[in-house]
Amino acid sequence: MLPRLFYLTGKAYDLLFPRRCVGCGREGDFICPACRTHFLPITLPLCSLCGVPLPSGALCSSCTGWEAAIDGIRSAFRFEGPAREAVHQLKYQNLRAIAPDMAALMMPVLNSDAVPGDVLVPVPLHPKRLKERGYNQSALLARELGRLIGLPVEESCLVRQRNTRSQARTRNVLERRENVNGAFFCPNGNLTGRRVILVDDVATSGATLNAGAAALKEAGALSVWGVTFAREV
Repeated sequence: MLPRLFYLTGKAYDLLFPRRCVGCGREGDFICPACRTHFLPITLPLCSLCGVPLPSGALCSSCTGWEAAIDGIRSAFRFEGPAREAVHQLKYQNLRAIAPDMAALMMPVLNSDAVPGDVLVPVPLHPKRLKERGYNQSALLARELGRLIGLPVEESCLVRQRNTRSQARTRNVLERRENVNGAFFCPNGNLTGRRVILVDDVATSGATLNAGAAALKEAGALSVWGVTFAREV
């Protein structure tokens, strides 16, 4: 009875507030079939560490000599066009309902053998920012991914202890890494010996994911891979 009620409620909501494509505004889906063709997937070859596309598989100039805590970062799409708009709508326009669509588009990354994991952990927001926004977009994606691939989601094992400024306001890779250095900690040992997949919406330089990985490994995580919907290139 309850599933049927939820279904009818959802249908009524769609009639009152029809879904519109974030790319073209067409009614029907949050990401219409036409706009999906304009998503630019990130494919091999790429930097083996940060996942940025490269002419040949190796380390990019930013990762060469970087003593990273994270084992690797993989992203589904370039942060351009409709993919960028999808992130902005989820992150800044309260379009939480788009999270299932975005998570489904991230599935090929998680289904690859290159990203091992036993548990999903979303990159947390600082409590002040979470209160302002009302939700954590990375947690929404992690929950949907967990439902799709059958992995547990741990949202209390990583905490953001510093309210860092936006990475978009930093000038270069080194400044981004410094900005989030020591920004996270793990309040418990629930992830000891487990392979963690750290989930975020966008990777810029990989600094935020790496800072999270450092805290997770310090708390005993066996490995940490980062997975994002989009990647700045």
